[in-house]
Amino acid sequence: MRQSAPVSAAPDRAPDRAPDRARDRAPARGAAAAKGRRLVELDVLRFVAAFAVMSFHFMAASKSLWDEYPTKLFEPVARLTTLGILGVELFFLISGFVILMSVWGHTVGEFAVSRVSRLYPAYWFAVLMIFVMYRFSGVAGFDPKLSDGEYLLNLTMFQGAFGVGHAGGVFWSLWVELRFYVLVALFSLVGITLRRCLVFLAAWSGLALLAELTQNETLVFVFMPRQAPYFIAGMAFFLIHRFGARSGAFMPWLLVAAGYGMSLYAAMERVGERVRLVGIKHYPAPPEAVVIAITVVYLLMAAVALGWLRWVRWRRLVTLGALTYPLYLVHQTVSAVVIPAYRDVVDPWPLVVITMAVSIGLAYLIYRMVDKPGQRWLRARLGALLDRFRRSRPRGGGGSSRTTRAIPAQSPEASVP
Repeated sequence: MRQSAPVSAAPDRAPDRAPDRARDRAPARGAAAAKGRRLVELDVLRFVAAFAVMSFHFMAASKSLWDEYPTKLFEPVARLTTLGILGVELFFLISGFVILMSVWGHTVGEFAVSRVSRLYPAYWFAVLMIFVMYRFSGVAGFDPKLSDGEYLLNLTMFQGAFGVGHAGGVFWSLWVELRFYVLVALFSLVGITLRRCLVFLAAWSGLALLAELTQNETLVFVFMPRQAPYFIAGMAFFLIHRFGARSGAFMPWLLVAAGYGMSLYAAMERVGERVRLVGIKHYPAPPEAVVIAITVVYLLMAAVALGWLRWVRWRRLVTLGALTYPLYLVHQTVSAVVIPAYRDVVDPWPLVVITMAVSIGLAYLIYRMVDKPGQRWLRARLGALLDRFRRSRPRGGGGSSRTTRAIPAQSPEASVP
């Protein structure tokens, strides 16, 4: 299977005019080492995160599907599956790393094209699949009970802005991702350099902390204090990966440390809400387990940033990583069909294995038949629109317009699940 050419963290195209700008823009050991190759280790981490979320939903969270607390049915692994909820947090860390890599050296238009073409084809299919299932079958599990108009609004992915429920239970994280993309796009308008990144990340950290302390609705909406630490730390990890020792000395590591501390608080609050809801007996996820899980997640990302996982090179893992987004979108829907239908005739352990296998198989079909061709089709058309817009813009007096170039393929490390 032909893979699209990887987009490496290449230096900006504008000539350097001062030594400090040269340090800001020049690739260092991390980028040089990774140039020309995909970070396959991120594909592995993405699948690990998706599998963790799937395990959480199937084996720890879905009492309505099993008609019993899943942690009782799968007690030997309950202390692990309850922590699978934090797979989303790993996605956010990866997203911070990848999105900064994607936008560096590209225009806002190019960034928008890459994001829209990446997110929407598989998402549209998932929304339509959910609509058809709940309108024309007897499936009841996880029914969002939306009107036709609300399903249409879900196709935009902006339903969260209008207080409309999500067609799929996991879609909430995509609304968080979109808001993150907007912040990065606005930041990119001033031009991205190392120094500006450090200032931006430090400012966002402070504003996220302020939002958490004040619980001001506007600040919470814009700066996302419970998710921002992961995005910020992920972006700092990318700076370490790209610039190495020249990434502002201790500053990126300081941002990672701040993100880690805020992440611990956010993760313990998120997991703690579930513990308080059903009790520690039915959701055995004590605070110390959350600390260990978040620490492991951060150590894995540090290993990626420092190049310690470069030995992960098996190309078939790229396809595994490509399955994560459709798998993330549809696995709950699959479980709503399979588990209630067979829970009375198949033992829980083989049934959960079957449900996972069906989910992964369906994700592969969506990737091959919808996601991959859909991305290619949408990227080509949006890229053509962007080129047409560039050609139609009047040129400023004396200024030279940027040469139109092909819209790059989606960043090799898709940030969404």
